Amino acid sequence: MQECDARFAWRGPFENKELNALHAACFEHAVSDDDWWNQVNRFSLGWVCMRRSGVLDGCVNVAWDGGVHAFLLDTMVAAPSRRKGYATRLVEEAVAHAKASGCEWLHVDFDPHLRNFYFGSCGFVATDAGLIRLG
Repeated sequence: MQECDARFAWRGPFENKELNALHAACFEHAVSDDDWWNQVNRFSLGWVCMRRSGVLDGCVNVAWDGGVHAFLLDTMVAAPSRRKGYATRLVEEAVAHAKASGCEWLHVDFDPHLRNFYFGSCGFVATDAGLIRLG
């Protein structure tokens, strides 16, 4: 990994505009005007920002229940930086900080094409879970 040029920050600063652009690129939707800063500060245990040359190039959100369960959401790395280990490093940082915060469990759900990443690269294990689509 070319990690020397990447900086990872727990609860790192970001502008809504740059996170909206990264989210749109990573999840292939139109750029929105979401207030990410307010959302993560109100509802998340934390988040990890990755910057390369000062540019927000990756991010992952760690939501939680206020107790021992944390939830990994929206692991994102810009397309030019993928397949270099940065997403794994984002998750490792999230795991370390969730553990240091007293969480006992970190949950994640993902699309099938990401199984090898989460189970292989990140160390998650398969569990039984349930899901109801609400919308």
